[in-house]
Amino acid sequence: FIENFHFLLSMGRPQARSRKHTSKDKRKDIKTKHRVKDLDQIIVDLKPENAEKLEKQEVDPDLPGLGQHYCISCSRYFVDARALSDHRKTKIHKRRVKALKEDIYTGPQQLIDNGKPIMRDESN
Repeated sequence: FIENFHFLLSMGRPQARSRKHTSKDKRKDIKTKHRVKDLDQIIVDLKPENAEKLEKQEVDPDLPGLGQHYCISCSRYFVDARALSDHRKTKIHKRRVKALKEDIYTGPQQLIDNGKPIMRDESN
């Protein structure tokens, strides 16, 4: 009995469980999942040649509604035409359209050595 008693005393306390930072990981995953395009990226999509491609996409089984119902200003796919038309009536869509009509901040103009301002290339 004494031999077993010393064995139990030498074991010490059980190790505490390590706490995993799941809350930070979950928050990051959710933010990444709900990430939408920025306004300057959507401006590129609104150009006529790009908008035409986005509106008439090929059937893609991985996208909602097979990729046939797409809101360009919000950069979202919808299940059917009714869901898309309902979306266009929402406050979120209307705010995005209003934001796209305003001038978009492209950063301060910087002068290079010879005095010419550096401007963002909007031809792409």
